[in-house]
Amino acid sequence: MRISLKTSLILLTLISVICDTMILPFYPTFFADRFGIDNSHHVGAYIAAVCFTVMCAFPYWAKLAKRVHEVHIWVVTQLIAACLGIACFFSTDIVWFWVISLAMLVFKASYLLIYPFVLRLEDQQSHLGIVGLFSVLMHFGGIGGALLGGWVIDLTDIQTIYLIMALGDIVQVGVCLYLSKQLKLKWALHPKVSSPVLRKKIPNFIYTIGLVSLFVYFAGFLARPYFTLYWQHISGISSTFIAGLMYAIPAWMALFGLILSKSRRSLNWTSQQHILAGLGFASIGLWLQASPDWQSVIAGRIVLGYAMFVITVKLEVLLFSLSQPEHYGEDFAKIHFMQNLGVIAASFLVGSLVQPNAYDTPFLVASGAMALTFFVFIGLFKVFTHSPTHSQPLPQNQPTLESEKS
Repeated sequence: MRISLKTSLILLTLISVICDTMILPFYPTFFADRFGIDNSHHVGAYIAAVCFTVMCAFPYWAKLAKRVHEVHIWVVTQLIAACLGIACFFSTDIVWFWVISLAMLVFKASYLLIYPFVLRLEDQQSHLGIVGLFSVLMHFGGIGGALLGGWVIDLTDIQTIYLIMALGDIVQVGVCLYLSKQLKLKWALHPKVSSPVLRKKIPNFIYTIGLVSLFVYFAGFLARPYFTLYWQHISGISSTFIAGLMYAIPAWMALFGLILSKSRRSLNWTSQQHILAGLGFASIGLWLQASPDWQSVIAGRIVLGYAMFVITVKLEVLLFSLSQPEHYGEDFAKIHFMQNLGVIAASFLVGSLVQPNAYDTPFLVASGAMALTFFVFIGLFKVFTHSPTHSQPLPQNQPTLESEKS
């Protein structure tokens, strides 16, 4: 049975996200159980290092993809990542674990090329659906990762997660080898080709969307690292599986958002209006989660999940509506860099905000940050609409920020 290219790429994305998010909600537990380190600052520093590693490595893979086919890049990088994942499983020294795990993430960063690769295969009218689909894949990968990670921790040693991650990498290598054979790809460097599209080195829309993305990801990530411990504290339920289920509520809301967008007429709003509404509701959702009442926390995660789906999808629709296919990988890498700057800032700050048995402060700070982003976006939008984004006029079928509709 032949599997289509698009289906294979979706499968690769799902496997990658599930495997790579298994450990994410449980880093405090991992460092305490494996290395005896019960320090919130250490957890925050490690998460920041993870984000910094990925955001610095990805642009280099995007450049390499102009000379080497993405499928061949993934074969090599995921094979190396699998070997390093196994080394993480056996690591008992914290310094070596940092070195090995971060080196593994350098190679895992290459799978982010899947997203712009798929978008290049589709026409621009299909981008909203593709962006929404990949958002749901990322969220449902988070569901699978959180549930699988919690289940593994309940049944066996937490470091076993790294063996499962390595197995996922090996499966990806197999899928890529299958694609290479089906597409009859040759292992060779492509000659450098000058882009026929003239534009600035970094267009203005990259700065604007990137800055907003930085604020959004800072606020959205601030309360994540300690959510599972926070839920266990306020609910009195010690199960990590249940905590993982609560952590994954926003993923279910992303699926709801995708279904809702396909089952009814879209509001006659621009992406900017959708983003502003999303920022307002995201602030409310984060504020609700600061309540000691577990019902309010669940309601807050529902509101936050849907709002973040709207914000992230509409920001990326703006990005790809203003970019060109030959620049998709590079432009997405730049926005991804800004997103991770926000995550790094949140990771460093969260260690200072969290106090023993008092995990609500990050939610309050994140709520305020999201509200501030609402006003920052309004200010940047006014600047954006009066600034040129390209060094030459946009094609007639290329929507501008004023004309682009949801």
